[in-house]
Formats: sequence, C-alpha cells, structure tokens
Amino acid sequence: MSAYCSLAAAYDGLTTDIDYAAILDFLEAILHQADRHPETVLDLACGTGSMSLLLAERGYRVLGADISEEMLTEAAGKAAKLTKNPPYFICQPMQRLRLPEPVDAVLCLLDSLNYLTEPEDCRQTFTRVYRALKDGGVFLFDINTPQKLRALDGQVFLDENEESYCVWRAEFDEAENCCYYGIDLFRKRGALWERSFEQHCEYAYDPLILRQWLLEAGFARVECYGDRRMEAPNDGEQRIYFAAWKENRK
Repeated sequence: MSAYCSLAAAYDGLTTDIDYAAILDFLEAILHQADRHPETVLDLACGTGSMSLLLAERGYRVLGADISEEMLTEAAGKAAKLTKNPPYFICQPMQRLRLPEPVDAVLCLLDSLNYLTEPEDCRQTFTRVYRALKDGGVFLFDINTPQKLRALDGQVFLDENEESYCVWRAEFDEAENCCYYGIDLFRKRGALWERSFEQHCEYAYDPLILRQWLLEAGFARVECYGDRRMEAPNDGEQRIYFAAWKENRK
C-alpha cells in the first residue's frame, strides 16, 4: 500500500507532538530577518493541512499541494470549518508542480523532501519551485539529515491513542541510501481493530548536494539553519532547515 493511504485518517491523532506554531514562528523569523513579508504561500506536501490552516489563520493566502488524495481529503474537511480565508488544495506531485500563478513563498516541511527517493526528482522539484516563485520569493524547507536516518536503523517506535495504534520499524539500506519504515496501523472499528500496512521510504540527502542543486536551479542565495535555530547547523544535526532565495529583479 502506498504511503499515507490508510494512515491519512489517523495522522493528526498520532502526531499531536508536532508544534506547527513553533515551526511557523521560526520560519517567520527568517522572513523578518530578511525583511520579506509574503502574502501568498504554497504549502508543498501539505498533508492533512495543519500548517496550511495555521498560515491562513495568520493572514496568508494559502495554496496546499500534496500527492495523496487521502491526506487532501482530511485537509479539505478541516479547511471547510474556517469561516474566512480558507486554503485551497490541489493534488500534484512535487516534481511536476505547476501553479496557475506564482507565489511569494513555498514551504515544504516535516522532511517531505526526503520522500523523493530519486535524486533527479529532487532536482526537478527545485526547478519547479523556482518557476513557481515570484522574483524575490523564498523556498523554505527542512530535511532529516543522513546522520538521523542512519541512526534509525533497527529502531522500533510505537504511537497510540484511543482510536489508533501504530508500530513502525526502521531499516537503513546503505546501497540505496534510503531509510525504510514498515508501518503497521491498527484502527478501532466498533469492538474490533482493523489492521493495515504501509511502507514509507526517505532518501538521505547530503545538505551540500542540495545546496548545489538549488543554486543550479537558479536560486541566488541559499542559507542553512539548525533545527529551529537562527544559526548554522551543528555537525550532528538531526534536522536542517533551508532558505533558498530567488533573485529580486525589481
């Protein structure tokens, strides 16, 4: 089964530890430091739309894009509850992104870029994002570092709430440079539990290579940050944030 199919309906309940507000505060600090004030934002790989809704609540005009129809169904249901400025969602893969008009900023968060397991797809995504941005726009994203993904090898994790029980097992394949997650999900259906299985995979991208590809795509300046810190990442960093700026030709 493909990633985020059965997991979509249980995703929000199993990820209550994600502090979307703190992540957005950090990204806005990057924007403010650069004296940029975007109005239109693309939430790329938006999933169930939690960040999209938060962006909309803070006054941005938001477009969310994701490859999973199931995740987008969850996102649309949440957005329907907003009385004003709801996000608009589209189903598109990152490497074939095409927008009707450019935006001021593109976000791609929660290591979504690692899910591009073919390096050429990642390079194509950078090119598509560059085209989707207005002059002076910014591409903000994060990755799980190779150090983190390799350290996950052999690890087993449990997540649960009253409605769902999730067991995921990680295995790193050195030959493929990928971390595979086998995810068993149990969801309560009346007095019974329904089981499903998904396999997820993340590619271990070298941050230096990503920086090179961003510059090759046309971005004028690329900056890297530690995990929600306004400073360069440490050697053993688990998560790295990137800010890639498109030249302002005005």
